[in-house]
Amino acid sequence: MIGTADMSQPIVFGAAYSVYVRTVRLVLAEKNVPYRLVEIDVFGEGGPPPDYLMRHPFGRIPAFEHDGFRLYETDAIIRYIDETFEGPSLIPDTPKARARMTQAMRILDSYAYPSMVWGVYVEQVDAPQEGRETDSAKLDEAIGRSRTCLAALEQLMDDGPFLVGSRPCLADFLAAPMFTYFRMAPQGRLLLGEHPRLKSWLERMLVRPSMVGTRWSSDEAGF
Repeated sequence: MIGTADMSQPIVFGAAYSVYVRTVRLVLAEKNVPYRLVEIDVFGEGGPPPDYLMRHPFGRIPAFEHDGFRLYETDAIIRYIDETFEGPSLIPDTPKARARMTQAMRILDSYAYPSMVWGVYVEQVDAPQEGRETDSAKLDEAIGRSRTCLAALEQLMDDGPFLVGSRPCLADFLAAPMFTYFRMAPQGRLLLGEHPRLKSWLERMLVRPSMVGTRWSSDEAGF
């Protein structure tokens, strides 16, 4: 059974390697909120535990609980965390900047994650490690879409060091885990090198204490 301990302490349900679970953990760390991680591997044999479906009826990760309040979907979780807990706001101050943040997050969810993680990283890194042949057609398509994503995100940056302005926001913590996987792939590193502002942004993100504290692989360290 998936139990609960201190109901006042947030609980994150999911696998440490997950992009979206890490996003939730990053936001909690940035707000300096202690939490508990309950490992749930939806790709394990037999899929997620049956009682986990009571937390997330679609069987995906993460799920979240705080003080008896249950929530799923990463966007909803991180916005709740930012509004509920003290600490630096991770949502921009102006309507235009908030709109840009939401735009960046939709690009990341809808286009970047499928292309950069499942298309490039999985085909170039996971497939060989698991003894599978890389699907060249899938990889080529993902490379093309990744180029579009990188160009769009870099264009949104304007002159700021972060994705939306001078301080990090929720979009940065959604993007960073995706980019971390992406640059582990040879084609990911190559494409990222074509976008020096995004490459510099990722370098800044990788040394943040929240990123260091949630590392799951030694491959993340350094370029």
